[in-house]
Amino acid sequence: MLHTKGAPVSRTAAEKRAHLLREIVETLLFIGLVIVISQFAIGSFLVRDTRMSPQLKPDERIVVNKWAYLFGGPSRGDVVVYYDPTNLQAPPSFGRVVAVPGDRVTVTPSQIIVDDVTLREPYTSVPTGVMPNATVVNNLKLGSNDYYVLNDSRLNAADSRSFGVVPRSDIVGKAAFVFWPIKNIRGISNFSDSFKGVSP
Repeated sequence: MLHTKGAPVSRTAAEKRAHLLREIVETLLFIGLVIVISQFAIGSFLVRDTRMSPQLKPDERIVVNKWAYLFGGPSRGDVVVYYDPTNLQAPPSFGRVVAVPGDRVTVTPSQIIVDDVTLREPYTSVPTGVMPNATVVNNLKLGSNDYYVLNDSRLNAADSRSFGVVPRSDIVGKAAFVFWPIKNIRGISNFSDSFKGVSP
């Protein structure tokens, strides 16, 4: 009789242990999945220079969404991390996409024109009286995977003005926000209003 009465208790204890073990395994799998996704989907990148001044400052650390363009390419105004297509061994840089596949780009000494629309660019940094563009580009048509990427600091021409278009394959991801130093935490604007006049 004692054995009969104890059997349900043992069975219940075994079921509880199995349930607990299953929960532990599921939790560990979930944590592992989160770690894997964060490794591949999110990256931390250091701003090394003043190319994107004033929005990004040297020694700031940026969270970059590597999956932002999984199902589509960057939009005009997005700040992206990309590799110089002429020097893929160099560290990746930050830049702002000003033109996307199918756009026509013209660069004059003082303006950027996309599809016949002169961009208003409040995000740029150019000293008064200085012509920002030493390189002139006339009516460049972008291919189906090409992006025209410029620095906000137009005095630094290490961007599409010097090495041409950036292929989609050389774009790492979208800069989301500054997270370090803590006092500088902020989002990164794409200044979408600056591109409103350009056809979708």
